[in-house]
Amino acid sequence: MAVTDEAIERIKEMIVSGALRPGDRLPREADLAAQLGLSRNSLREAVRALSLMRVLDVRQGDGTYVTSLEPNLLLDALSFVVEVHHDTTVLEFFEVRRLLEPHAVAMAALRMTDEQVGDLRAHLDRVGADSSADDLVANDLEFHRRIAEASGNSVLCSLLENLSGPTMRGRIWRGLTQEGAWGRTHAEHQAILDAIADRQPDVARGWATVHVAGVEQWLRRSLLDS
Repeated sequence: MAVTDEAIERIKEMIVSGALRPGDRLPREADLAAQLGLSRNSLREAVRALSLMRVLDVRQGDGTYVTSLEPNLLLDALSFVVEVHHDTTVLEFFEVRRLLEPHAVAMAALRMTDEQVGDLRAHLDRVGADSSADDLVANDLEFHRRIAEASGNSVLCSLLENLSGPTMRGRIWRGLTQEGAWGRTHAEHQAILDAIADRQPDVARGWATVHVAGVEQWLRRSLLDS
């Protein structure tokens, strides 16, 4: 194991064991290096890596702290991995989204309040045939974000939010090049919401699967033909 990797593992063990808790300040660099039996250079590299992973927060002039370790914070690093992938790799992100989003929708069908359903229906009604592409995209993103949030699972919500970037590009491409795509998307959103409002998680899951798979299938054919 590389020295820096070993240093990362040592700090991780301290967090897992409870020796360091969310919000705790790390001991001084020299003291922590001695405590862990590491060189200050390797410890410094480990702290830098863990700060990029949002596990540690380095505050200039104040010290280094353990972050809140909330899932949405730690999963932020995933967004970078997602954003730097292009071409046919985007299909793999769609596959993951197709596995996750229907479950989020089914959970939302059991957990969304009537008020949330009403607000989401009003949100969908804000766009129409004369809406700009920007408005349609923003409406689409917000629709899926609210449902993921209503699932009540912060990890699932964060994963879906991080997948929204590359999959959204594919959805925009389809909307601009396939006739009737935006209308179809809106109708599927309505069907998903109707199933949620009727408290039918299996029906909601089915519509969500059709919704995501439709874009995935179109994109797969488009990439293969290009």
